[in-house]
Amino acid sequence: MQLSFLGPLFDRPGPWATVYFDAAQNDEAGAKRRELSVREACRALEEEGADAATVQAVREALTDIGPAEDPAGRVVFAAGGEVVLSRRLSRSPQSQIACWAALPRLTPLLELAGQDPDCLVAYIDRTGADFQLRGDTGAQHVGQTEGRQWPVHRTASSDWSERHFQLKVENTWEHNAGEIAEALTSAYEECGADLVVLVGDPRERPAVHEKLPEAVREVTVETEHGGRAAGSSSPVLEEAIERARRQYTRRRLDEALDRFHAGRVGTDRPTDAVEGVPALVEAAREHRIDTLLIRPDGPDLGRETWVGDEPDQLAVRRTDARSLGEDAPIPVRADDALLRSTAVTAADVLVVPPSDEDGPDAPAGGLGALLRWTYEPTPA
Repeated sequence: MQLSFLGPLFDRPGPWATVYFDAAQNDEAGAKRRELSVREACRALEEEGADAATVQAVREALTDIGPAEDPAGRVVFAAGGEVVLSRRLSRSPQSQIACWAALPRLTPLLELAGQDPDCLVAYIDRTGADFQLRGDTGAQHVGQTEGRQWPVHRTASSDWSERHFQLKVENTWEHNAGEIAEALTSAYEECGADLVVLVGDPRERPAVHEKLPEAVREVTVETEHGGRAAGSSSPVLEEAIERARRQYTRRRLDEALDRFHAGRVGTDRPTDAVEGVPALVEAAREHRIDTLLIRPDGPDLGRETWVGDEPDQLAVRRTDARSLGEDAPIPVRADDALLRSTAVTAADVLVVPPSDEDGPDAPAGGLGALLRWTYEPTPA
């Protein structure tokens, strides 16, 4: 999961109000529960010391949230008397979270917003294609391309002139496949998708797949369901797209855990991975984190760390933070400090499924990282 969308949260100082809000059901009882939940959230913020202007901004934002637009609810981040960021959730929180802290409360968002990839769906026929971007917040049209419109249909005759015409038809198909592949590559690069799904004509679809650049082809899958024509969508097609997204996420997580297990500290050799708060804090200060791994049930997520105004000003001890040039460091949760650093350095985040106990593929304490470059571990 890329956290670039959280940028507005780090452009200004805190403290921050964070509320994960369930919109409840769309009936009279649901409306009453929402009203009660708004009051409870605002009361919790007030008790933790939030200023009146920020509490009022949160109250207004929560009052506007309803099950029709946000069936799973929303998360609201506010500071300085205004809501800075509000994002739709893909899963409802099991219980409402409302907190007032120096940094935004981010870890619940990783689970509740989902980490399914942004998927570029190409609806293909022999004359062109339509492109649609699928993400956790819905679907949007991101372009189309049209190739040669004639000739595109074969005939049933077998005489020489008709065979010549059929060759022209196949040349048109081949030409259009190349144009679709080129347009699809441009759309993929522009929209920042993680995965591509090809839908449509059974002859043109694999031809487009074959003409894609290797980097795009590696993240592209095909489905035989659906097509480009209006009305060709179906529940089977929707399930095929969602299955492709889930499989991509699972494969990516497995690859990351394999790399983490192979590269974690355990010998005196250079390492590609670290775990535990002290090692992660050191890596974050030096911008070495490539992928942050978080297991939401890990005991180290709430461990106290110290931070300054800058994302790379973080330390395990207060005295260490002062040595980094911060005269008045603030205590925060380790996961919030690391997620802030991860977001501003364009690193990635993966959620590791909870487990009853640490296994060989789970970061110790619930926090680990794959590094951007190999380094010599600091002697104990």
